[in-house]
Amino acid sequence: MPIYYPDILAQKTQPRTFTYNRKDLLLYSLGIGMGRDPMDERELRFVYEKDIRVLPTAATVLSSGSVQHSSPSPDQKPGLRISQLNLMMLVHGEQKIELHKALPSFGTFTAASRTIGVYDKGEEKGAVVVEETVWTDANGEKVATLTASTFARGDGGFGGPSHGGPEPHLVPSRKADDLVAFDTRPDQALLYRLNGDLNPLHSDPDFAKRAGFRRPVLHGLCTFGITCRAVLQAFCGYDPTKILSHQARFSAPVFPGETITVDLWQDCDVISFEARVIDRCATVIKNGKTVLRS
Repeated sequence: MPIYYPDILAQKTQPRTFTYNRKDLLLYSLGIGMGRDPMDERELRFVYEKDIRVLPTAATVLSSGSVQHSSPSPDQKPGLRISQLNLMMLVHGEQKIELHKALPSFGTFTAASRTIGVYDKGEEKGAVVVEETVWTDANGEKVATLTASTFARGDGGFGGPSHGGPEPHLVPSRKADDLVAFDTRPDQALLYRLNGDLNPLHSDPDFAKRAGFRRPVLHGLCTFGITCRAVLQAFCGYDPTKILSHQARFSAPVFPGETITVDLWQDCDVISFEARVIDRCATVIKNGKTVLRS
């Protein structure tokens, strides 16, 4: 089914209520590699329920809110033409989280998603779709806003605007102020997938080969979480409440077992970053930006 423009901008999804607890937080932190050294007390607080700390990027999985394209809400206005993307042709392009308050260690929340932008790159080139998911608590107050950009390879040529999306953050041209390297485990994708993304691309060798990869790849959101670890370690003293927002663009896959090197630049409250797999000369995360609370 094609994209109907501009109707898609008025299309919203059914709000969903979700609950998470400390076990979900521990699983996420382990999934992005925290606690590899169980004697490191700085990371232990993310993987042990005593005085638990919550990683900001856990918001991408706790509500299963990352790029879902849920069923349209039944209260759509009359006459609205409903767009459905070709799910087999979607590629996660960019991700941003903004925390309006520190994430608690447990709770029940409501998440509602809507399309806030769609850009037509041409019939043979696909489309870029930007979705926003907002968490609210029991009092109706905003907790987090997640913005995801998806490249819909099979849905171009619908006649919408080709330009006008948000410009990517430009990292400084100077030498990085700091860098942090993290080894990933060969089985890291098998652990991370327990957070909810069971796409066989991350677990099934035959499926990965049919998709053009020599082996299963690490989840992009896992790499996204690892870049947040780098910022926490280098600039926040492992205090997650110092992070207001974290965003990046996915540029290449990581294979479990590879080492991810994160280059970091600080300009006042803005941390810029990119991530590389040096052994393959591959930049896997580009245009990264973290904003710290003043």
